[in-house]
Amino acid sequence: MEFFRIRKDIPFMRHALVFNVISLITFLLAVFFLATKGLHFSIEFTGGTLMEVSYVQAPDLQQIRKQLESDGFADPQVQNFGSSRDVLIRVPLAKDSETSKVGDRVMASLAKVSDGTQSAGAGATAPVLKRVEFVGPQVGKELAEDGALALLLVIVGIMLYLAMRFEWRFAVSAIIANMHDVVIILGFFALFQWEFSLPVLAAVLAVLGYSVNESVVVFDRVRETFKKKRGLGTPQVLDHAITSTISRTIITHGCTQMMVTSMLIFGGAALHYFALALTIGICFGIYSSVLVASPLVMWLGVSREQFIKPKVEKQEAVV
Repeated sequence: MEFFRIRKDIPFMRHALVFNVISLITFLLAVFFLATKGLHFSIEFTGGTLMEVSYVQAPDLQQIRKQLESDGFADPQVQNFGSSRDVLIRVPLAKDSETSKVGDRVMASLAKVSDGTQSAGAGATAPVLKRVEFVGPQVGKELAEDGALALLLVIVGIMLYLAMRFEWRFAVSAIIANMHDVVIILGFFALFQWEFSLPVLAAVLAVLGYSVNESVVVFDRVRETFKKKRGLGTPQVLDHAITSTISRTIITHGCTQMMVTSMLIFGGAALHYFALALTIGICFGIYSSVLVASPLVMWLGVSREQFIKPKVEKQEAVV
């Protein structure tokens, strides 16, 4: 299925150096922000207390946040969960506080806010505790290590798959392009100090698979063009492969981004950073698969001879 077909190949490889310089600059900026600011990990990684409370009427989140801070909770996170009357509260782990009493202290702070709103004539807003979860620092450390291991295994698996299906030049190029996407996503989260949670880690892993899918489509068309069309140089083959897959790229990524955008707008706080990470990954995934991986393949020396097996002439038997 195609929305349109471009008759003349677009000379992407003519500007390959410019594209890769842009990629290098964004990559270095992302590494800089990761090194200087670091990631703002959620309590799943750092340890802490997560509570879900419900109100009869929608509460003032800013007032709850201020009350928690005044009662000694450092950097509390207060957000709606599901509806405007359900509130999700995350309290980071504190060294001098007992974990078993954190929930009681939070509920006491919420009661102060409730009493204040009642005295102001805002109606009954007493909170009802629905669930409370405690995450210890050891559990958070294990989750971080398991997440890093999962990321490493995905990278190794993708490299082995591409090396077996195509050739080592394609595998190296695709992994460099995919790591470019991952580091840039992490760089955005470090720059703006967005919360890095388990859903965001899942989004990063999804972007790895999503980005390599686009690379495989382009690489498959490169291999097909090398076999079918003679007389074309490597830059012309890459231009033809990219141009012939543009319609498919627009359909695939456009439909995916429509669903991700709906999650970003209507998914609430629980899906906000997950959808945001996917949005960044989709945008840079298109760029890296087409304008990073392909030039790298060209500079690594891919050629038609690597895909065309030379014909071996059979020697006739001497009578």
